Amino acid sequence: MKDARERRVHTGGIELCVAELGDPGRPTVVLVHGYPDSKEVWSEVAARLADDFHVVLYDVRGHGRSTAPKPLRGGFTLAKLTDDFLAVADAVSPDRPVHLVGHDWGSVQSWEFVTVERTRGRIASFTSVSGPSLDHFGHWIDARVKRPTPRRVGQLLGQGAKSWYVYLLHTPVLPELAWRGPLGKRWPKLLERAEKIPAGDYPTATLPSDAAHGAWLYRDNVRPRLRHPRPDAVAHVPVQLITPQGDAFLSERLYDDLERWVPRLTRRTLPAKHWVPRTRPDQLARWIEEFTTSVERGEPSRGAGGRHADRFGGQLALVTGAGSGIGRATALALAEAGARVVAVDRDAGTAARTAELALERGASGAWPETVDVSDEQAMEKLAERVHREYGVVDVLVNNAGIGVSGSFFTTTPDDWRKVLDVNLWGVIHGCRLFGARMAERGQGGHIVNIASAAAFQPSRALPAYSTSKAAVLMLSECLRAELAAKDIGVTAVCPGIVNTDITSTTRFTGVDETEARRRQERASRLYGKRNYPPEKVARAILDAVAEDRAVVPVTPEARGAYLLSRFAPGALRKLARVEPKL
Repeated sequence: MKDARERRVHTGGIELCVAELGDPGRPTVVLVHGYPDSKEVWSEVAARLADDFHVVLYDVRGHGRSTAPKPLRGGFTLAKLTDDFLAVADAVSPDRPVHLVGHDWGSVQSWEFVTVERTRGRIASFTSVSGPSLDHFGHWIDARVKRPTPRRVGQLLGQGAKSWYVYLLHTPVLPELAWRGPLGKRWPKLLERAEKIPAGDYPTATLPSDAAHGAWLYRDNVRPRLRHPRPDAVAHVPVQLITPQGDAFLSERLYDDLERWVPRLTRRTLPAKHWVPRTRPDQLARWIEEFTTSVERGEPSRGAGGRHADRFGGQLALVTGAGSGIGRATALALAEAGARVVAVDRDAGTAARTAELALERGASGAWPETVDVSDEQAMEKLAERVHREYGVVDVLVNNAGIGVSGSFFTTTPDDWRKVLDVNLWGVIHGCRLFGARMAERGQGGHIVNIASAAAFQPSRALPAYSTSKAAVLMLSECLRAELAAKDIGVTAVCPGIVNTDITSTTRFTGVDETEARRRQERASRLYGKRNYPPEKVARAILDAVAEDRAVVPVTPEARGAYLLSRFAPGALRKLARVEPKL
């Protein structure tokens, strides 16, 4: 591992290989790897944390460059793993408690560390990733066996199916033969295909022996602890739980009762698979840094409250058209969920006000930016500035839009250019410039394009506007197909009549100024009477991202029109022939 300082730590006849990065005078973060990994699984996360923390990684006994116990049987018990951790902690941070982070079996054993009395005072916080406490798991199983309901039995069977590999690892000899033979050779390619782990120097050459030795982690601990879980397995430190939603080995339901065992719990969810230290190092490092810093300062974690805080906390979100209406409401909803928000609008004053409100609502950072989304060069400069100063965007909301109303023949080429430049090209610029960096980073993300119910509801009064929004809807569908391989979700949100100020900026074609003003005032009254608040659209946007939905009609009339467009398009065409009262 580049720039790492290595030392050997001796404990109970075992020699552990320990690597350190960063300034030893800073708070210490200890990263514990899982199965069948070695400490190198953490290399990407460690590099991102090293500027702010003293980062420590060690090869668990029998893995990497640490020695294995003799005999192997009985050499991997949780008690002995706890001895190893305390030896490492005493060596790297003798005078201060350490912040503990575990993935997979690193998390399983770390739950032991934070719930036994002899480690009290040596651990400041714990971040758990994809690895439950065996004690909590045992009680979870016991509750479902003793008090079965259809739902609980389904949960039990579901986790039982996900745990297929545990049964295989308990068989004698066969796992060792597989890992030292064909499985060990094919494992890197399997990870690359199944988990989308980038090719490189991981896994290391020690994988076959690591996996063979690590089978005893399961054999020495799983059955004894699940049969007789400790009744006092309560965490004595703050815990951050990070749950990958696509984990093939662990059900999210395993953590339903966790508050019973963790008095100070912060939950996070990540749209990713199991090996997040390799596939999502940016987000993982950001959450570890935020949580660790809050504990060091004696503050509650920023992401502990608010709707969707488990999903958006600490993420970087950029919203165009954020100065008012749906854009501002979305920026503030993301702020309440703990996201960092870049509020973009062509009006500098309203963008700045949105950023101020976002900070008041709980954003972990908020910045105003001024740009006309239809200006390609200005958007390129914005993208370069955002990526340089704030990082790669995790959630992009292309919301900026304008309205134009009038028949096809009264809508001039200039009117068409203006509406397409903002409503369509503004979305294209955003997707191209910010989406490309998401894809290049290779750590997922989400793009939301605000279309409209007009995208699937033809209207003789809105040919230009409806065309622009229909194009946004189809662009979103095409991008969703293309970017799925990059774990980037794309959602088209299609609101109906929402009480925003879009009517005050809508151009009415083919009429004089007096008539245009009358129609504008009438439209504004209609939107005001409908009084569907933009905050409801913002909630629908956050829900859509969290659920990775493709098309989201918002408002009853939008949902009705969407259903008609799917099942009775002829009815919509007939409605479109009716001349609206303007």
